[in-house]
Amino acid sequence: MRTTIKKTLVAVCALMAGGMANAENDYTAYVNPMVGTAATGHTFPGATVPFGLVQTTPATGAWGWAYCGSYQYNDKRIWGFVQTAINGTGCLDLGNVLVMPVTARKDRKDYYSNFDHKNEYTSPGYYSVYLDETAVRAELTATPHVAYHRYTFNRTDSAAVLIDLQHSPVWSEEQYHSHVLESQIQQVDNRTITGHLRNSVWVDKDVFFVASFNRPIKNVSSLPLTGKERGERRLLSFDMMPGDQLEVKIALSSATIEGAQKNMQTELPGWGFEATRQKAKDTWNSYFSRVSIEGTDEQKANFYTSLYHALMQPNNIADVDGMYRNPKGQLAKAEGGSYYSTFSCWDTYRAAHSLYTLVTPEMVNPFVRTMISHFDVQGYLPIWTLWGKENHTMIGNHSVPIIVEAYAKGFRDYDTEAAWNAIKQTQTVTHPPKSNWENYMKYGYFPADIMQHESVSHTLECVYDDWSAAEMARLMGKKEDQAYFLKRADFYKNMFDKKTGFMRPRLSDGTWKAPFRPEQLGNGFTEGNSWQYTWHVQHDVPGLIKLLGGRKKFVTKLDSLFTVHLTSNVADVSGLLGNYAHGNEPSHHVIYLYSMAGRPDRTAELVREVFDTQYRPAPDGLCGNDDCGQMSAWYIFSAMGFYPVDPVSCRYILGAPQLPRVTLNMPNGNVFTVEADGLSKENLYVDQIFLNGERYKKNYITHDDIVKGGKLVFKMKP
Repeated sequence: MRTTIKKTLVAVCALMAGGMANAENDYTAYVNPMVGTAATGHTFPGATVPFGLVQTTPATGAWGWAYCGSYQYNDKRIWGFVQTAINGTGCLDLGNVLVMPVTARKDRKDYYSNFDHKNEYTSPGYYSVYLDETAVRAELTATPHVAYHRYTFNRTDSAAVLIDLQHSPVWSEEQYHSHVLESQIQQVDNRTITGHLRNSVWVDKDVFFVASFNRPIKNVSSLPLTGKERGERRLLSFDMMPGDQLEVKIALSSATIEGAQKNMQTELPGWGFEATRQKAKDTWNSYFSRVSIEGTDEQKANFYTSLYHALMQPNNIADVDGMYRNPKGQLAKAEGGSYYSTFSCWDTYRAAHSLYTLVTPEMVNPFVRTMISHFDVQGYLPIWTLWGKENHTMIGNHSVPIIVEAYAKGFRDYDTEAAWNAIKQTQTVTHPPKSNWENYMKYGYFPADIMQHESVSHTLECVYDDWSAAEMARLMGKKEDQAYFLKRADFYKNMFDKKTGFMRPRLSDGTWKAPFRPEQLGNGFTEGNSWQYTWHVQHDVPGLIKLLGGRKKFVTKLDSLFTVHLTSNVADVSGLLGNYAHGNEPSHHVIYLYSMAGRPDRTAELVREVFDTQYRPAPDGLCGNDDCGQMSAWYIFSAMGFYPVDPVSCRYILGAPQLPRVTLNMPNGNVFTVEADGLSKENLYVDQIFLNGERYKKNYITHDDIVKGGKLVFKMKP
């Protein structure tokens, strides 16, 4: 399988505009959107722009975990082209408003079409494929709120387009036919239709759209619904000759049909597919140019594809006039005109949001304003939001460290007191389904006999949020609150069993839950085991070292993490090096604990091993879900030679760079360059470090050191 994928990748790269050799000013030529579309990456290959609402992509299936991104590389047929998607998650939703060019009215099952990867091409902001059954060349591009499709029909039989509102990726075939609660499609004139659907998969949501065609619609017919289906289907026919092109613009809104109309009028009032495609490409290049690197073509492909995936979200779900629907489904107007969703906070607080503070700092304040607005309606900060709605996925409430990191780094263009009040209430007022602060404070942990699942992981994750709240209180001069949350930030010690040397489920009477095996997945742990979560103390590594018996014993146990074999039957526990699971986020900071324990050589070795084994520029090149850019953010930071183990501290722990040179061209005009002098396959260790020409002996670099510009030089050695 990998040989076939590698051959396809070579062919795709050869097709890229200008090719690698001419890509000096075209960073998109290095990006391969197919990365992660096979195996468990759950990415999608379609067209989008940075942080855009529209993510239009082919759908090759609809039910089962494989279709979280709507597309699986190994599939042989396309069902149609959807206008929304999610990048690399482990849950299913979006994939709405399926549109498919067809010829002649046939039975529903025949609207699918086989395709061949050799006739498929994708690049940031553009996707195309040849549909074998209908001999149609389909092309997709996008603006923030509008999907733009172009279909070239090559046969003499009748040309038609299917609009299907029943479609969405779901967990089962039964759910596929029952998830739509209501829908409507209306023909406004002979070139325009409008529609609305409300469905419930991961979240309950409303999707509004306007579709405009460059040719008159000859006829509209309704297709039958079956059983519990409520998603309208229409077949639109057109008079066309072989070689003619049909263009359709599909504007989306989370608020109203009128909002979708405004979005189209503002972003794409006329026609011009090539100009729209070029604008999307230029937009991507404007972001990619903020980070320039030196390295091989494969390294550049990995790096810029990672940056591409990191900048796909969060998504602005507000219309061009700022209207959106809040967590209760009510119409609201966004402060500043933007309201962001697809906050996968459990994943992205670890490194993705740190990356935004460096590469897209203009996004940080709007993200925080959105979180405060979400709190104002919901009563607690976002946990995991999609299309503006809370889905309560995962544990802890990691909007807290995201906001605190922003505040600590000087991003304060929002009501800071409102931000603090949101943090304090989120961390002290019980809210369903998992944050029972009364039990947390009574026992100093979540007891395993009261919280049947995830008790250890949930305690450790909440402890980090408490630490973050304490740091915010310190920075704001709130000493009483600081003391309160600092006390809670020590609760991780209540989960540590000195006898076994592991974090372990504990009962409400203070005894340890038995039996206990640290390698057992689940049993108090979220998508992991005790081997992985024992290291989940990001804010107090010295305290963890002390718990484990000092540096020597700490390093010895850490070595065991990477050598004790684990066989995982849990899909999210992947990318295994021993018990270390790079395919899942709780492991992401662990390699850098070696540097903090005085063994940077081990950090260097393991970063190199992860680079060599867990990231490849191929469809199956990701070892786990991309998780809204977090897997990608780890790669970007580690390529530069540092990583935010504790994002709230504003410190990046130094590791070992994997590229000869990385230059951050920051929006403030400052330039920060990282050089790896002498880097090679053999020279993977760091000998000496220099910051702005001066010998540097700390094991971290601060955010301020980076944003004020300068040069960090790693002298590499064998």
